[in-house]
Amino acid sequence: MSSATTVNPVLRVAPAAPAEAAAHFRASLAFHADVSDVAAALAVDGDPAFPGFVVLDSRSTASWEQGHVPGAVHLPTALIAEQAEGLLDKSVPVVTYCWGPGCNGAARAALALAQLGYQVKEMLGGFEYWVREGFEFETWKGRERGAVDALTAPVDAGDCGC
Repeated sequence: MSSATTVNPVLRVAPAAPAEAAAHFRASLAFHADVSDVAAALAVDGDPAFPGFVVLDSRSTASWEQGHVPGAVHLPTALIAEQAEGLLDKSVPVVTYCWGPGCNGAARAALALAQLGYQVKEMLGGFEYWVREGFEFETWKGRERGAVDALTAPVDAGDCGC
């Protein structure tokens, strides 16, 4: 096959112009946070302005008891409309999470909160990646921490350098 007839699957659709790409990725970051950034913000001690957001677990009670981010607020998506105003301050951004990247529960929770007037971001990777990256979590038995999954986070480094 000659190079004139070979179709490069990556470049079949040309990349966006740099300004267009910058706008897209800026918008993406306005809607998403990753687990490492959430964990780093939650780990800052001594500054009352940090973390500056609330973490919200939108899963069921059974899922919450199986494990959740320490300090998270538990509010299943189905209850957001009736309970959010009693649990959350509209002046404080909310970071939602659900099980993991195969679940859109955090996006549904973020939509429900945004429709009520809250500033929201979704935590990419959800609880699955929180655990896989080796961050401490709470269960009905107490606090636990799993081993770092080398496919999701550096094993012997403080961060990935992203």
